[in-house]
Amino acid sequence: MNKPLILVVEDDKAIRKLITTTLETQGYLYETAETGVASLLKAANAQPDIIILDLGLPDMEGVDIIKKVREWSKVPIIVVSARSENQDKVDALDAGADDYLTKPFYVDELLARLRVSLRRIQYEQDRPMRDSTIFLNGNLKIDYAAGCAWLNGEAIHLTPIEYKLLCLLARHVGKVLTHNFILHEIWGNYSSDIPALRVFMATLRKKIEKSDSDFKYIQTHIGIGYRMLRVTDS
Repeated sequence: MNKPLILVVEDDKAIRKLITTTLETQGYLYETAETGVASLLKAANAQPDIIILDLGLPDMEGVDIIKKVREWSKVPIIVVSARSENQDKVDALDAGADDYLTKPFYVDELLARLRVSLRRIQYEQDRPMRDSTIFLNGNLKIDYAAGCAWLNGEAIHLTPIEYKLLCLLARHVGKVLTHNFILHEIWGNYSSDIPALRVFMATLRKKIEKSDSDFKYIQTHIGIGYRMLRVTDS
């Protein structure tokens, strides 16, 4: 990967300077925007690798910016905000943010979050190679090329939606996937049917737990989404 381009959306001059100076010292390229409108234009024109976004902008709510970007892009969005309430975090993650950092923050922590996002970008770029490989987690085995899954050596009879959900969770094992992200990946841009998602996830979990009661594979994060746990064989 060439030098990553980071779009910094921050109206506070001092914080913006702190972030951009940090990025510069680490060899990142960056663009800046002080308003929501400017951020959307730069996101479209500059095609940044990552967006660092403040929620409290003078002309738009940060959550609305996230929603608009998610209509056409999967670029990682790291929220950096003074808002520390859990509901603010849930709203941002549900809208499509990938991470949330509360002000005041340590620059080392921000850089660590950036590295995580860059690893995700590399992960997505390597997806075609992974799709022809075997995924193993505990007693769970998925053959992406064959389109089949097994537990304890026995085939799991899944509906197409259940299989898609299982593969999506497996490809992001260990990461919490928000309801909106899952809906977008499985059903497309215009789906918002969280109750239906819960039903499919419940049936998937029931089939897995019926076949393998030794491990818990899928964890619910109430109000946020779901995560596949990484199982370590003992």
